Amino acid sequence: MDGKLKQVDVDDEVELDDDDAPELTEESLRNSIPASQFFAERGLPMPGRPKSASPKVSVSIRLDREVVEGFKAQGPGWQTRMNAVLAESLKPKRKRA
Repeated sequence: MDGKLKQVDVDDEVELDDDDAPELTEESLRNSIPASQFFAERGLPMPGRPKSASPKVSVSIRLDREVVEGFKAQGPGWQTRMNAVLAESLKPKRKRA
């Protein structure tokens, strides 16, 4: 294969090569191991996004349209910026002398 993808019309019948997907047998199931073990035994990092030390929490919140539009207008990363503004608002305020 030359490394290029072949464009396929959705109406074309495509013949699949079963050699690329061997049959799943009872023996292969018995010999299977978790992906984490597979990668660890080979000294490889797990694929995908690494686990965060401080994972975010998904919430649903209603905000004024102007607030959301204002953050979005600043471009990509608007949710991160909004999080930073909220985090800053939780810091204790210094009293002026």
